[in-house]
Order: sequence, then structure tokens, then C-alpha cells
Amino acid sequence: MNTENVTTPITIPQSQRHEMIINLIKKEGFVTTEALVQHFKVTPQTIRRDLNELDHQGKITRHHGGAGQANSSIENTHYSERQHHLNAEKNRIAAELVRHIPNNSSLFIDIGTSTEAVARALLNHRNLKVVTNNLHVAAILLSREDFTVIIAGGEVRNRDGGIIGEATRDFIGQFCMDFAITGISGIDMDGNLLDFDYHEVRVAQVMMSNARRTFTIADHSKFGRNAMIRLGHVADIDTLFTDAQPPAPLLEQIRRTNTHIVLC
Repeated sequence: MNTENVTTPITIPQSQRHEMIINLIKKEGFVTTEALVQHFKVTPQTIRRDLNELDHQGKITRHHGGAGQANSSIENTHYSERQHHLNAEKNRIAAELVRHIPNNSSLFIDIGTSTEAVARALLNHRNLKVVTNNLHVAAILLSREDFTVIIAGGEVRNRDGGIIGEATRDFIGQFCMDFAITGISGIDMDGNLLDFDYHEVRVAQVMMSNARRTFTIADHSKFGRNAMIRLGHVADIDTLFTDAQPPAPLLEQIRRTNTHIVLC
């Protein structure tokens, strides 16, 4: 038997495979078990053991059908880090989202680096009326003389320029807008929309309740990401704008609703 052209699969040591899994999850935000099986050419049982061990060590978060990044459920990443995280993806999603916003529209825009990307993408629009609790969004939009920008009152967070509190909710509640443009810190596999700050969530909920349509922007790193405050469910939004197909369990939840997905 001629064995000269027979390729023997290379077995990657478990420790090295674990490190590679962690790096893949950091890059992608969420990876499926099936994708890892194909990537490493091992059995599903091997990958499940790997993910269980890494989850137990606190290095990743195990989910049904795959795994995501390990993160604190009580504290968000610092604003300065989020400003530079997945910028190309956020800008691409924002560019697609604003194609669905007509000129002469009224909008709520909430707190977050993703919604700030939307604000920059809106600068080619005409005659918009915007109510926001995000000082950065207001600063971006003020360059357009035909825009009306209204800043909600309340407590200003010095870490990110967000405005929150009971006064903010009361102010937002006076308006009825065409669109609410919202970001989100995480989307669980059961479809729950999650965030870190109770006061921020309460303001976003009022925006969503007082808008005719809600557009939510979420890059792929938000899939399966954990946070302790429930904002709502994917069923509460009209369109989810993202840069990657959601994992199968989440996609199944979305398909049970009237929520649309736009892949950018």
C-alpha cells in the first residue's frame, strides 16, 4: 500500500485547543458547537467537554448550541473601550439602518456607541427631528442646520455622556416619534434584551413605548452576552439590524415573532 500521499490529521493538544477556542470567541462574540467541530476536526463530544471546562473556569460562557464571551453581568465594558470595539461592523450596520429612515422623520436615539454610529450615518439626511438622552449624539447632529435636536433633561453620566433618571423618563414621555433607535448590551438565547443599567433601561423602554417603530442595532458580539437588567424581548422591536446571522437558538426565538432581521 502506497502511503506517501496519505495525510494524517494533526491532533491539537487540549490546552492549545482551549486557547484557540477562547480566541475565536473573542473575535466572533459567539461560536456554535458545530462550527468548532468543523474547525478542529474533532467530535461534538470533545467540543462540548472543552466548552464545559472553559465555562467552569470562567473563561467563556456556555450556551445551548455554542458559547460566548465570559463577561460580568453587573458591569459593562468601559465606554472608551466600546468606542473602538468593532467600529467597522457598527458603521456598516448604521449605514444600512439609516436607509430605512426617510427624510422629514422624527426619532428617539438612546445611549451607546452603536447609536452614535447611527447619528453619524444620519448626517446625509434632511429635516430630522431628534430627541435624545445622549450628549454625543446631540453633538454629532448639531452640525446640520435643518435638524431639530432636543436633549432630554436629567442626570448626566460623566463616563459616557448619557442622561438618565426619572426626569429623563418624564421628558421622553411627552413625545410620540416615528422611530426609536436603540442599542443593547446583550441578547440572550431566549430572546431577552439585556442591559447593565436599570435607569438607562427605563428610559429606553419609554422611547420604545412612544415610537411607532423600534429599530435596534446589535453587532454579533451581543449575541449570548450576559447582563442583569431585562429591557424587553426581541418581540418588542420591529427590526433588528446586525452584521451576522444570530445563533440557531436565538434565530428560532426571533422567527416566532414579527420581528424582522436585516443582515448588514
